[in-house]
Amino acid sequence: MSQTITTSNSVLRARSKQETLTTTQDISANQAGSEFNIATDAKVMTLPAIDANNIGMELTFRNTGADGNNTITLSPAAADGINGTIANAAADSVASGTANKDLVNTKATANKGDWCTIKAVAAGAWYITGGVGIWASEA
Repeated sequence: MSQTITTSNSVLRARSKQETLTTTQDISANQAGSEFNIATDAKVMTLPAIDANNIGMELTFRNTGADGNNTITLSPAAADGINGTIANAAADSVASGTANKDLVNTKATANKGDWCTIKAVAAGAWYITGGVGIWASEA
């Protein structure tokens, strides 16, 4: 007599889409939930404008370049600001929340593996939900 063993592949596995970016990009709301890996210097990632249809979207940006090699700039839409803090041993990175001001992973202090996750929580308001490294708020 044969025995039938039933297995299931229905286990949900949380995986974020990984995108490697080598050029300056306009990020779209359709890319929400993605993690962007950037190993090329002087790249600007223009964030999607926040509206009622995309509140809650989350984006992660990771420096995958060599230490001291990359400047990564997160540039919000004109009406949006980036708010929050990334805790660091030397000094915290604080984003001002001022509309149309960039958040920059500075080249001199950049380390491979620095990252920043931001979430659209309200019209005009990106909030940092986590991160590592020195990220400077544009003055």
